Amino acid sequence: MDALERYEPILDDFDAFRAACERPLPSVVRVNGIKADPARATAALEAEGVAVTPRAWNPRVLEVDTAKPGNTWPYFHGWIHGQEEVSAVPARVLDPDPGDAVWDACAAPGSKTTQLADLLDDSGLLVANDDNLGRLSALRSNAERLGATCVAVTNEDARRFTAERFGIDAFDAVLADVPCTCEGTIRKNADALDGAGREASLNIAALQEDILRRAIDLTRPGGTVVYSTCTFAPEENEAVVDSVLADEPVELRAFDIGLDGSPGLTAWDGDEYDASLAKARRFYPHQNDTGGFFCAKLEVDR
Repeated sequence: MDALERYEPILDDFDAFRAACERPLPSVVRVNGIKADPARATAALEAEGVAVTPRAWNPRVLEVDTAKPGNTWPYFHGWIHGQEEVSAVPARVLDPDPGDAVWDACAAPGSKTTQLADLLDDSGLLVANDDNLGRLSALRSNAERLGATCVAVTNEDARRFTAERFGIDAFDAVLADVPCTCEGTIRKNADALDGAGREASLNIAALQEDILRRAIDLTRPGGTVVYSTCTFAPEENEAVVDSVLADEPVELRAFDIGLDGSPGLTAWDGDEYDASLAKARRFYPHQNDTGGFFCAKLEVDR
């Protein structure tokens, strides 16, 4: 895990962080409110002999004592969906209103898309886009199983996406959960750190920035953009957001969803970032027994 050692200066407890990265993840599912509520899903799981522990910050996130929740009756019928706990953060931060027009810019395989559909009460318009055609089959399958009917699926490069075909000028909210080096998935992907490091992060940062700028362009005044990654690298997180803050009509907004986290960085490796980046949040594996994530909430102000 040598790739993680460069983060020691920004962690409150590097030993606890590293130890957490070496442990397997708990098995967690998200209750799909389109088809069931937490009480109903819990009862169905317990009837199959699966013990359930709800997460305090989100009643729809349940820890289950089976490594294969996909083999259960509630999963088959779309009452629950396997989703790593911290992966459920960005949609909750975006928090769209029912009836909104929402763009999920990098959507496959659809965990966050279907969570957004749930938050929308399966109403309005949710455009789920991904440039990887092969991964879209999983997104379509998940949307069908979970009963998400407000979803329109597109296969395009997010950097050149347009909204006109949907009869709108802009979206109310956009989730830009961009491709990244995925360091934060080390607890479930043993090879997540292969090739990781500063150079790998710098190589993908230009793509991430282009997607974020397009997300801002396609969001109405007063609308919300959430930028997120599952990596620890500041080059892909704060540095990308700092770059768009310099010349895009956006401001960072603070958020608190009840999950332990750390403020975004305002300096890294000799670079200074906008002071408002402290409003972003970093979620480390040792803080909540999860994977790693970065999340920033931006408000468009034209």
